[in-house]
Amino acid sequence: MKNSGVLLHISSLPSPWGIGTLGKAARDFIDFLAAAGQQYWQILPICPTGYGDSPYQSFASFAGNPYFIDLDSLCADGLLRPEEYRQIHWGSDPERADYGLLYRERTGVLRIAARRFLQDPGEEFRDFCSRNSFWLEDYALFMTIKEHHGNVAWTDWPEDYRTREASALAAFRKEHEQELLLWKVQQFLFFEQWYGVLQYAEKKGIRIIGDIPIYVSLDSADVWAHPELFQLDGELVPEEISGCPPDGFSETGQVWGNPLFDWERMKEDGYAWWTQRIRYLSEIYHVIRIDHFRGFESYFAIPYGDDSAANGVWRKGPGLDFFRTVESVTGKLPIIAENLGFLTPTVEELLQETGYPGMKVLEMAFDHRDPAGSEYLPENYDEHCVAYIGTHDNDTAAGWLRNGPPEDVREAVRYLGLTDPEAYNWEMMRALWQSAAGITIVQAQDLLGLGSEARMNTPSVPSGNWQWRAKPDAFTARLAEKLREEMNRCGR
Repeated sequence: MKNSGVLLHISSLPSPWGIGTLGKAARDFIDFLAAAGQQYWQILPICPTGYGDSPYQSFASFAGNPYFIDLDSLCADGLLRPEEYRQIHWGSDPERADYGLLYRERTGVLRIAARRFLQDPGEEFRDFCSRNSFWLEDYALFMTIKEHHGNVAWTDWPEDYRTREASALAAFRKEHEQELLLWKVQQFLFFEQWYGVLQYAEKKGIRIIGDIPIYVSLDSADVWAHPELFQLDGELVPEEISGCPPDGFSETGQVWGNPLFDWERMKEDGYAWWTQRIRYLSEIYHVIRIDHFRGFESYFAIPYGDDSAANGVWRKGPGLDFFRTVESVTGKLPIIAENLGFLTPTVEELLQETGYPGMKVLEMAFDHRDPAGSEYLPENYDEHCVAYIGTHDNDTAAGWLRNGPPEDVREAVRYLGLTDPEAYNWEMMRALWQSAAGITIVQAQDLLGLGSEARMNTPSVPSGNWQWRAKPDAFTARLAEKLREEMNRCGR
């Protein structure tokens, strides 16, 4: 049986309160997917966003994004009053998230709800804190110290906090106990709503594909709490940072800036941090997509401080030993490997040895600069792959056909036999759905026929990303019926 799904991040759900949330709109979208004959909902990382508003640059790998807490649900639970959030200006453009405005307004509203919650927290909250203490304590402490120092990066904190001097942290915890609780309550409220959405999806026959970024942000609770796991010098400064060499996204390469893992140190304890992370996310998602899979075979290391990837070098990653060690603890999990980018025979060999399905991206099939592009043609897909027109890092179908390299676009139109410019997006999706790929995932923007204005992320462009949101009336019963008809026609 060939399956299909839609890629839409939580932030892109329609909402009158500035950003998509885990409330009615999430359940409505699940209803839409079920009515449209879909089996999967793919999202981006649900962790708090940091630098550049990117879910791949988070303050904490294990935490949920408080912005996604649904305010109407808090109101229904008696934790907010309507006038405490409905009279706030949440932005003038319903199709863009304004993260600066969210930072200014959302934090205060959530704290009102958290304080009200703490009047009678209950046993469930205490159980949550106990079960998640392995990350929650450091997260709450990190965010509270960060706020008390003007939200600067932890690397710029006073030395006793930066180096986690025990007596200094103990004194801070005692003095700011109530603030720590407010951060913990927000996480409790997030995951209470998240598991409600997860259970609703299961009831409707929809499985959620979540994303696990390979790297974590330097300015994160993860690096602050566990500096020994990263390639940092004696002053806790990265020796090298992450990125990638020139590719289809950037002619000069990309500097991501994340600290690199000390894989030899991680191997000593059986990759315990990673094992815990993957096991934890396997309880949050039905399927895990591992971002930047090739980084486990070899990773690109750029000298710290460089603003280009020109001096970067490839270094050996942990390889199959990592995946076998993790699997010996977690068991075999449903995992998708994001095996895009500069691939080598050893990367392909690692993918085969793990047994994970890899990804195919249709737009990449027509890149005249890539001699290996033909592997992304639909005729070369097999059942053991997950196929896309584009991911969150690519333009939408309509945007690519309008703004992509003319030579590539002409070849796509010729090869795919596109005939109707008004329906090119549907013709491209149909080529995907008619392929042998076991799973196909299309961006919600492509179902809606949207152009480059709705693109989620443009790699190497530092601003304007992660903002797109769907209109309130976007996912109609008529669109669901049309999509279901396509599924029936294409055998999905």
